[in-house]
Amino acid sequence: MAKTPDLKRGQRLSDAQRSTLGAELRKRYETGKSVRELCAETGYSIGRVRRLLEDAGATYRPRGGAGRRRT
Repeated sequence: MAKTPDLKRGQRLSDAQRSTLGAELRKRYETGKSVRELCAETGYSIGRVRRLLEDAGATYRPRGGAGRRRT
């Protein structure tokens, strides 16, 4: 993943940065990365990553991961 902008809490991304970063996060999410993994890679909060994904048009997977089954 390309270097993500270092942001302080409450600092905003420009529209161009949001668009570029959102598209990159969406691509990684859709290839199987979890929101938490994306947070760890970028250093961003869950809320920020989720907003970027939503703005990029990502469709969320169900919670719990692929291998989890109800008993």
